[in-house]
Amino acid sequence: MMKLIGEKVLLREATEEDINELYYWKYEEKNQEAKKWNAPYITEEKLTKEEYMKSWEKEYELFLGVPRLLAVIIDKKAVGTVSCYWVDKHTNWLETGIVIYDSSYWSGGYGTEAYRMWIDFLFESTHLHRLGMSTWSGNIRMIKTAAKIGMKEEARIREARIVNSERFDSIKMGMLRREWESHRNKRFDYERTQR
Repeated sequence: MMKLIGEKVLLREATEEDINELYYWKYEEKNQEAKKWNAPYITEEKLTKEEYMKSWEKEYELFLGVPRLLAVIIDKKAVGTVSCYWVDKHTNWLETGIVIYDSSYWSGGYGTEAYRMWIDFLFESTHLHRLGMSTWSGNIRMIKTAAKIGMKEEARIREARIVNSERFDSIKMGMLRREWESHRNKRFDYERTQR
């Protein structure tokens, strides 16, 4: 099992228990605070627990030894995920993301550490030239998190998203390998054990 061990956060390949906890946060927890910020303009179909379990196996590795998502573990609990997905495999265009469902861990530096560890891992483990992320202008926390780890705003598509009947810009941010190399700050341990 692969683990990225930070100061406050552990990123790891999800156990069955982690996936059960994440299912609760994603679909069953009553407040659903994260859905108000994490792409609220995309209608998400509710998966059964079995379908959600299987979704973790789908296209599991994007590169050899590089999973497409890991569980975010804080205080020994699965409270979120870091992920990546292809926009265009032929041009090596990969987007990344993070979600922490438990709002009691917002604004404490947990998301920034987890996202930095994820970006460092992806650059260290692949030959990718750039990594990006997409959000909307109302998600100030995500924009600040991406900026803190060195991402730059690359595009702003004006008034392209509607949230609660209000128009917001779509934001694209990214980081080139040379930018990452110039200020990377590896602050986690990398561990892989056999399954």
